[in-house]
Amino acid sequence: MSMRFKAFEDKIGYTFKNKELIHEALAHSSYANETRECRSNERLEFLGDSVLSIIVSEHLFTHFRHLPEGELTKIRASLVCEKALFKFAQKIDLGSFILLGKGEENTGGRERPSIVSDAFEAVIAAVYLDGGMEEARKYVLGFIPDDLNVKSGSALNDYKTLLQEVIQCNPEEKVEYVLVGQTGPDHDRRFTVEVCLNGSVIGKGEGHSKKQAEQMAAHEALTLMGYEHQ
Repeated sequence: MSMRFKAFEDKIGYTFKNKELIHEALAHSSYANETRECRSNERLEFLGDSVLSIIVSEHLFTHFRHLPEGELTKIRASLVCEKALFKFAQKIDLGSFILLGKGEENTGGRERPSIVSDAFEAVIAAVYLDGGMEEARKYVLGFIPDDLNVKSGSALNDYKTLLQEVIQCNPEEKVEYVLVGQTGPDHDRRFTVEVCLNGSVIGKGEGHSKKQAEQMAAHEALTLMGYEHQ
């Protein structure tokens, strides 16, 4: 069992001081009921749901200062729903680490979104209890995309690709993205990027990553050029 826990720690990039928390976070109720080794992850899931919500809420509140409450609520909902958590969990292959009873194991429990997403929230709670809010925040934000579409909460529309397609109509034209500034502390850095066409600035954008700033610069350029991205 300790090898499984060590492999899981390596996978998520966090080492637990209290190994019992990993055991509980990964234990589905079917396993806990069969083995009586530990209690199930249901209580941790309950706590993890709240920790996840506050971390995501704070992140959106800080990074999307121009958005009203209603829009922030929509984006948060898209990031904490079962579908999103299941996708996040797949990035760390969480399903393969979950402890299941024989029945759940035989009926594909490792691939069941409800089981995997619940375990993902339980792990968040375990990290929070073991290392505090900063460690939990670092863990959760590692799954949140840099580029969020503030209208739909999904990945940002790919304005860079659209701009490139527009420019390619004239093969001699050259597009370049230039980082012209960055401000703020490490946890709240803002990047400013200009997009240039043959050396002339045609758009400018800001974001909390260079990638996001480039997308916003491309978006401004497309808007100024009269193109609308649906």
